[in-house]
Amino acid sequence: MPLSRRILLASSAAGAAVAVPTAAWAETRTNSAVKSDPFTLGVASGDPEPDGVVLWTRLAVDPLAEDGMGGMPDSAFDVKWEVASDERFRHRVAHGEAQTAAEVGFSVHIEVEGLRSGREYYYRFKTGKWTSPVGRTVTAPSPRSMPDELRMAFASCSQYEHGYFTAYRHLAESNPDLVLHLGDYQYEYKAGVYLSPDGNVRDHEGPETVSLATYRQRHAQYKADPDLQLAHAVAPWLVIWDDHETENNWADEVPEAGSDTPGAADFLARRAAAFQAYWENMPLRRSSVPEGIDMQLYRRVRWGRLANFHMLDTRQYRDDQACGDGAQSNCADAWDESRTITGEAQEEWLIDGFHESAARWDVIGQQVFFTQRDSSAAGDVLRTSMDGWDGYAASRQRIIDGWVEAEVRNPVVLTGDVHTHWAGEILPDFPAAQGDSVGVELVATSITSGGNGADSVPEDNAALVVNPHIKFRNAQRGYVETVITPDQMEVNFQVVPQVTVQDAPVYTRRSYTIADRDRSLHQTYDRPVDASVMSSNTSPFADSDENADDHLN
Repeated sequence: MPLSRRILLASSAAGAAVAVPTAAWAETRTNSAVKSDPFTLGVASGDPEPDGVVLWTRLAVDPLAEDGMGGMPDSAFDVKWEVASDERFRHRVAHGEAQTAAEVGFSVHIEVEGLRSGREYYYRFKTGKWTSPVGRTVTAPSPRSMPDELRMAFASCSQYEHGYFTAYRHLAESNPDLVLHLGDYQYEYKAGVYLSPDGNVRDHEGPETVSLATYRQRHAQYKADPDLQLAHAVAPWLVIWDDHETENNWADEVPEAGSDTPGAADFLARRAAAFQAYWENMPLRRSSVPEGIDMQLYRRVRWGRLANFHMLDTRQYRDDQACGDGAQSNCADAWDESRTITGEAQEEWLIDGFHESAARWDVIGQQVFFTQRDSSAAGDVLRTSMDGWDGYAASRQRIIDGWVEAEVRNPVVLTGDVHTHWAGEILPDFPAAQGDSVGVELVATSITSGGNGADSVPEDNAALVVNPHIKFRNAQRGYVETVITPDQMEVNFQVVPQVTVQDAPVYTRRSYTIADRDRSLHQTYDRPVDASVMSSNTSPFADSDENADDHLN
């Protein structure tokens, strides 16, 4: 039976609204006021280490409560947790108890230690007579080991109103060992503001998110989705944010509208609220607990000697977007050496990590388009997005030079944000776009953002003609599956034909391999275009910032 199906059945059997009256798993205290199932938001795990992992849940009997408290009484609640080596919890290996309260949105973060490396475990929570769904997690391999393979999936951009989270369910059914989410996990708009071209199939609850209560409510609405819950329950996640977890296109302390606008003074309070709600709702360690408007999110997770995952934050420390943001032509400020998308400290941390790496693969998980993507066919015009690394070209060049000088064996950049699948090769020098490839970028389309999308022949797209280092583009919804081994990385771009209907199928649109030390893409499979979902949009750069509505990315 597929793992995701077993997890689902185990969750149904031992999970929500089920009492488990055993001596070892007795009812907890301070729970008399909980009259209905408080585990409506599911469970999650994240940031695996060789000896442990973070376990997460959040209590909510009414997820959509306007005050953001999930209908929970204003009291402290004891929550028991346990970890077992089997799905039926016959062999318990760790257990404990934690307390949660309104101050942390009734969230629970458990940093389990003392587990065995490279192993599969199952976990659950309990408060009062209520037992949570069952989750599966894995620990990272021992630092000196070379695993045979790692099944890693990554995704981004799940606008609740634009479609059903079917892609998350298919991702879960692929049985990954690790999931990376690269941002735009939730969106800030009130109902009806951000409209899909195919029409919104469901509505956000509450106003635009600006306060801690509204961010908590919005996160709860997303977490209540059963497809997203299943994706969290089958594997540990590494999460990073992009912009919409706070506000579209924010940059450090500058809101989207700019620093000299009437609402700018309120942005820092909004940012602090968004950060607090993000931590409460994600399986993150204590090191990421926010301190006001600051939150340590960039970090490194090692998977034995097979892979390092460098998870970046390209929002919190960046300079404001150059030349007024959007798509701009020949923007000189984009090449200003003093400008940065990572901040000086994070850039130094990343390059130091390259020099210290002994991993076969160094994977950079981050938010926005990395390689140069010119949207002008005119030879003397370079038209690029100011929100991506093209808007911080000198910053990008320092990162590329850093891994080249460190002789990183296999650098791979993972990206979200643009609601389109892309695959490209990273060249040593932009804007000349010349030389042999020194790395590969893989871009995941959105889970739902932008509606159904459309299929097309990738090679017919003008962006690939103008940018020959970019090899693939597809504007359907989906996610990316990879299988990482010491010899190669297999990459499958997965798509669902529709998100406006439930239970749409999934299929592989195109596959590539990246061979050890090769640093380039080798196509291994391509599914012919499905005429029923083929694009009718004739714009050669239909999904670029130049033509897209501002909140698309």
